[in-house]
Amino acid sequence: MGEQPDRDNKPKTNETLRALAYFSQIGVTMAASVLIGVLLGKYLDILFGTAPWLGLVFSLLGAGAAIKSVFSFSNPDR
Repeated sequence: MGEQPDRDNKPKTNETLRALAYFSQIGVTMAASVLIGVLLGKYLDILFGTAPWLGLVFSLLGAGAAIKSVFSFSNPDR
């Protein structure tokens, strides 16, 4: 009888770990989107000598991509 609570707890633990992995994936994707936008903007600013304009534009595009990725995580069919 002592083993019964362990069996009931295992699916709940798996579900908790799955939710934690899901939320950490969202965070990593958002951070990566913004970071790539900032780095690409800085690189293009140096290449074309347009500082700070391309950095600003690509930072905003990275933030937009991060927001879009959050919505796509909430609806996996799209």
